[in-house]
Amino acid sequence: MATLFLPVSLLLSCLAVEAAAAVTFSSRLIHRFSDEVRAPRAPGGGVSNATGPWPEKKTMEYYQLLAAGDFHRQNMKLGTHYQLLFPSEGSKTMSLGNDFGWLHYTWIDVGSPSVSFLVALDAGSDLLWLPCECVQCAPLSASYYSSLDRDLNEYNPSGSSSSKHITCSHRLCELGPNCKSPGESCPYTVNYYSDNTSTSGLLVEDVLHLASGSGQASNSSLLAPIVLGCGKKQSGGYLDGVAPDGLMGLGLGEISVPSFLANRGLVPNSFSLCFDEDDSGTIFFGDQGPANQKYTAFLPSNGKYETYIVGVEACCIGNSCLKQTNFSALVDSGTSFTFLPDGVFETITQEFDRRVNVTHSSIEGYPWKYCYKPSTKEKPKVPSLTLVFPLNNSFIVYDPVFMVYGMEGLVGFCLAIQPTDGDIGTIGQNFMMGYRMVFDRENLKLGWSHSNCQHLDDNRSIPLTPNGRSPTPLPTTAQQTAPGGHAVSPAVAGRALSKPSAASEDLISSHLRIISLMPLLLLLHFLATFLQINEPFPLSDQNSLR
Repeated sequence: MATLFLPVSLLLSCLAVEAAAAVTFSSRLIHRFSDEVRAPRAPGGGVSNATGPWPEKKTMEYYQLLAAGDFHRQNMKLGTHYQLLFPSEGSKTMSLGNDFGWLHYTWIDVGSPSVSFLVALDAGSDLLWLPCECVQCAPLSASYYSSLDRDLNEYNPSGSSSSKHITCSHRLCELGPNCKSPGESCPYTVNYYSDNTSTSGLLVEDVLHLASGSGQASNSSLLAPIVLGCGKKQSGGYLDGVAPDGLMGLGLGEISVPSFLANRGLVPNSFSLCFDEDDSGTIFFGDQGPANQKYTAFLPSNGKYETYIVGVEACCIGNSCLKQTNFSALVDSGTSFTFLPDGVFETITQEFDRRVNVTHSSIEGYPWKYCYKPSTKEKPKVPSLTLVFPLNNSFIVYDPVFMVYGMEGLVGFCLAIQPTDGDIGTIGQNFMMGYRMVFDRENLKLGWSHSNCQHLDDNRSIPLTPNGRSPTPLPTTAQQTAPGGHAVSPAVAGRALSKPSAASEDLISSHLRIISLMPLLLLLHFLATFLQINEPFPLSDQNSLR
């Protein structure tokens, strides 16, 4: 019988492959409280009944258990919508003014034991990097910065029991092909938009300390494995005070912190940054924003979604919408101020200048072309600037100017936008003030709603600190404006556009390998079915709805 079975099985296998398109596979669905499932769960069946006594059909207990199961499944689906994640030091962010390039920063804890780092938040790049085993890094001493009262930290992988180096064979190692052997530590280099600004070093895996909270329940903590850059050598702005203690990339790349959190199922694939008028704010992972927020779709770049680019259909100054002011823009929290394509810049600034009843004047030491010195020390009324997106979704910047103060009060103000070459502008941090900006990566859209950064959409207070614990203090406004600090130019931290990563190519090749294996998988399934003909089918192997 065995000698006959082999050729028959081979023949049937060949026929199965040729006729795979006509084969239909089926499986029985068995109710979780059916008699068939009850039998093996009985004491004599070898499987304990973890749910307690078996409910009789159509009794109150029966329906209560069904309902409880439904609620549990709904909580599994919807629970992360309410459980937002934020750094264990607290969700609060702060602009640290002139000392730190006008970017927003937050404290994060990394490693075991945890060490705190004051990182800049950059939606224009992907990698989280920290100063590490420094060959060329910015000063970390508090004496160098007028707004700090303690030294910044340097990351030490060997001092963290949870760290391990990423090898050149790792799928996230873009420079892997340049390595001498696959077992070497993976090097990285990231170039940014600002001239000669970069970071380089080695990739490391470690844990990021996070807290979760909904505003209703007590907060809990968790450790999230991530890949970060051990930044041995920085250049350009990163040596002059911009992000001296590291930078957290929040981009669409697979190596970014939001990607790691979403891919592990910890939160929905979305995050929010809120920028308050007092230069403070919040960051939340998993935040998809309120239902009534306005939104616009992200646009692909070269056919791929690599950065947060949106399309502006028109620009308005006050109530006057201007012709030929459409453009594409990168939405980038790592850029302090806003850049517009040359032609759009000229049209907008000329209309703004026409509407401002103040003398046009230059202010020494400031880069903007359109600055003004009012005759009084009071802030004059200036027109709003509106970006119009598809479906008539408007993004209104009520105060598009940067106020300049001296020892005796207001010196003047400048329209805080600059021209840039090319067709793509940048919506910087200054335009986002007063908004809760939602980067919905799952649905590839940008959402925004007015916010004081203190409440969620249903007016619940958002957790600024975990479990009521005081976070590591951020500098106060008075500390930020204290005299004696060194000047730092406005930062442009977004990563320069590059070719697709090695990780993307690995993902495509893995899909092709799966497709190529489909005939073999069909063959194996058919053989398994054939071998079990006329054999008893054990109940414990059947699918059970749970």
